[in-house]
Amino acid sequence: MSNATFELSQRFYFEAAHTLRRAEATGEVESSRRIHGHTYSAEITLHGQPDERGMVMDLGLVRAEIAVLRDRLDHRFLDEIEGLGPATLENLCAFIAGALKPRLPALCEVSVWRESSGDRCVLRVAA
Repeated sequence: MSNATFELSQRFYFEAAHTLRRAEATGEVESSRRIHGHTYSAEITLHGQPDERGMVMDLGLVRAEIAVLRDRLDHRFLDEIEGLGPATLENLCAFIAGALKPRLPALCEVSVWRESSGDRCVLRVAA
C-alpha cells in the first residue's frame, strides 16, 4: 500500500449569528436581513502518507488548531469577523481553509453544513 494516500478527518461545530442579503426571489429576504443564528457543523480533511508513527498527522495537533479557529467563530456575530465577508457557506469554507492551511498544510477539503436545513458546501483545497 505504499502508493495509497490516506485521508484523515475531524469534525467540529460552532454556534453563530449573522445577517444576510438574499435575492428577492427566495422569499426569505426580510428574515435573512434580521440577525439570526445557526448551528454550523464543519469537517476538515487532511491527506498524505502516515509518518514513522503511523499518522498522517497527530489528531491532538489537529484538534488544537481547530480549537483556536473555533474560538474565533463560536458564539460570535459573523458579520463582524474580519476577512469572512457575508456569512455564506461558501465564505465559511474559504475562511476555515485560509485559517487552517498555513498550520495544517495537508488540508485538502473543508465542509460546512447546517443540519437543520440540509444545506452543505464542500471546498476542495488545492495542494
